[in-house]
Amino acid sequence: MEALLAEPETAEADRLHAATASLLARATSDMARQEFIALLASGQRMLGALREFGTVHCSVGLHRDDVGGGAEPLFSLFTIAWRDTATAPRAATAARAVTASDGHRHVEYLELPCGPLTISEVLRGPATERALPPLPLLQIHAHLPHPDCKRLAVLTVSTTAVARREEYRALLRGIVDTVRFEDPLGAAS
Repeated sequence: MEALLAEPETAEADRLHAATASLLARATSDMARQEFIALLASGQRMLGALREFGTVHCSVGLHRDDVGGGAEPLFSLFTIAWRDTATAPRAATAARAVTASDGHRHVEYLELPCGPLTISEVLRGPATERALPPLPLLQIHAHLPHPDCKRLAVLTVSTTAVARREEYRALLRGIVDTVRFEDPLGAAS
């Protein structure tokens, strides 16, 4: 995210410029270059909005449906965000994260090596904007309180493939099982 949101006249901005210059050089027309630039700018706006909400990591998934065998590829978005919380025991913070009025359902409380956490689902209605397909959005959240008891890591998988709810939930469970709030090199986290 930092590379795509680099401040002008920085080393990161220079790397972004070099990477995009090679792509722009391969464009078949001025129109194709302009479309690429518009898409990049749109992506930067989206990442900027995510960063405003504390997102520190974003990954896009595009893969075939191995379970249902559908012809359409499945699309998902995985994000990691930090949220400041009131100081409280970690178990209370994990439970409190899913009691907000966001419509969390299928709530599951777990104790893993990283500590207590909750996994929940939110199903959002179809987008009303014309440019987007009218599909519901499934978001599966894992709320992991940090050992400092002052912040919460929120890992989220978002997808329009609502029928694959269990598979995406299992995927997120597998991810949270790898989380540790320790620096593998020994420095403080």
